[in-house]
Amino acid sequence: MEAERKLKRAKINLMRSPKFALLSGILMVGKTTLVRKEGTVISSALPITTAMTNGRDEFYAESFVMQLPDPELAFVVAHEAAHKMYRHLSTWRKLYDEDASLANQACDYVINIMLQDLDPQHEVIRMPRDKDGKLMGLLDTKYRGMNAKQVFDLLKQQKKDGGGGGGGNQLDEHDWEGAEQLTDEEKQQLAKEVDAAIRQGLVAQKKAGEKAGGLHRELQDLLEPKIDWRDVLREFVKSTCRSKDTSSWRRVNRRYLSSDVYMPSLIGEKIGHIAVGVDTSGSIGPELVEFLSEVKAIAEDITPDKVDLLYWDTAVASHEEYDMSTVSTLATSTRPKGGGGTRPQCVADYLNEKGIKPECIVMLTDGVVPNWGDGWSAPLLWVIAGGVDVTATNGKTIVIK
Repeated sequence: MEAERKLKRAKINLMRSPKFALLSGILMVGKTTLVRKEGTVISSALPITTAMTNGRDEFYAESFVMQLPDPELAFVVAHEAAHKMYRHLSTWRKLYDEDASLANQACDYVINIMLQDLDPQHEVIRMPRDKDGKLMGLLDTKYRGMNAKQVFDLLKQQKKDGGGGGGGNQLDEHDWEGAEQLTDEEKQQLAKEVDAAIRQGLVAQKKAGEKAGGLHRELQDLLEPKIDWRDVLREFVKSTCRSKDTSSWRRVNRRYLSSDVYMPSLIGEKIGHIAVGVDTSGSIGPELVEFLSEVKAIAEDITPDKVDLLYWDTAVASHEEYDMSTVSTLATSTRPKGGGGTRPQCVADYLNEKGIKPECIVMLTDGVVPNWGDGWSAPLLWVIAGGVDVTATNGKTIVIK
């Protein structure tokens, strides 16, 4: 019972503190379980000897809770809450699949420096230390302001250079498999609860008089409205390429209204000609299949007269043509070619040289390009895949995240 009281006291102290008003909502998300038998396994994660979260629920080893002074236990509780707030175990699953150890370290570095900055004088929380006085956690000020991916990349390079990655002691375990085992419905519900909890925390922070100006970039990204790239792609193709082949009285033609003449507007039931350029020089992986499947679905939906599919690096390596009768095979029959450097200009040059005049051009690339080219002969949309968040200097840009 004493361990339960300590945990409740830690959460209450955090919620009452103006310094941690931001966490007030997230501390109420999910269930908190006290594990009385040290080493108990939750889902398929490591045995719990300290603390752990699956992104929704929290688990604490009773022996660990009992050995920590109140400020140190409060640090651990805030640490688990921050994992949930940043949605680390869902957002960075790909990092975990690439290198589990570095992913764990990266997430902890982000959280610990954030908590340190919230309470530098240790008035409410203090990072735990072991019996020898060594910090029980990863802390380095050089990672201040970074997200887990940025820290991961630095640790990865350090490991590659022979530095062994981050190293040091981790404060808790991370239940990545438990996070993965949540149903799609549970994940969607959790995302809504976390978003609401963050916004609730921001309101509480403002009321408490704490400045939100230093809001972590990763948290800002979470709060930004998300627009599905598929919706943007569909809207771009439809708005730029629809042929006006059918008249409709559902919308009056505004051109004749000034003369008191009512005429129908022309609406499109199909599109004309699309050119799709795919960068085969960079790090585009699974995104290619998803992208081509979406292009296929759009084409089947609005029946283009023709789709030119171009694979390119420093030159156009392959040109495939599809029409209404063959576009259904696009995602499965296509044969990507290329693999050299990166020069988008080659696509614009190729279209102009071959006299190909599409009604719109869609370019898929990893975004690592020396320049975005010029001389494009039609409305242009760049779809950026592979994790690089950039904006092209011409046309419109959307990013697959």
